[in-house]
Amino acid sequence: MTKIKIAGVSLPEAKKAAILIHGRGASAESILSLAQYLSLDDYALLAPEAENGTWYPYSFMAPDLANQSALTKSLETIRGVWDQVIESGVFPENVVFIGFSQGACLSLEFAAQNAQKLGGVIAFTGGLIGEKILEEKYSGDFKDTPVFIGSSERDVHVPLSRIKESETLLSRMGARVKLLIFKDSNHTIRQEEIEWVNGNIL
Repeated sequence: MTKIKIAGVSLPEAKKAAILIHGRGASAESILSLAQYLSLDDYALLAPEAENGTWYPYSFMAPDLANQSALTKSLETIRGVWDQVIESGVFPENVVFIGFSQGACLSLEFAAQNAQKLGGVIAFTGGLIGEKILEEKYSGDFKDTPVFIGSSERDVHVPLSRIKESETLLSRMGARVKLLIFKDSNHTIRQEEIEWVNGNIL
């Protein structure tokens, strides 16, 4: 049974929800701490926790078979949280996905495989998952959903080339994508990213 940490407005009373997905080696609690910086006061917050802190074992660009079973399970976990939110009465266009690193990749991947009008997808250092981006995996129309991807231009885990490929595909699927790419090489979330997201999505 997946552990889900819940915070913010209680789900039965919420009109908006955020699904927060942590990075490798982190926890549900750690990603929920982002709520101190993001404008999430009127959101129900749900953060699933990966088994042993990892959503999939290898790089998000490893050969597909290497991550397949873990990734399938992780996407099912996110689906379970999504279903819980929708069944509570929150509309999809009021649901925001927020992830960092491995969690950012998973946020983008789940949203793109189930594209529809969402409140937004906020990917702090991430891209679509797979050795190559296979367009046939993705379907639906984002209908102008705002998607944010922020990263270093030379992040050791997430190449800029994959971020740009992801932007191209997401835009083609109807997303309104904003990239903020920084000159540093830090694998982190920057104040400028927080400010952009607060001013434009949340």
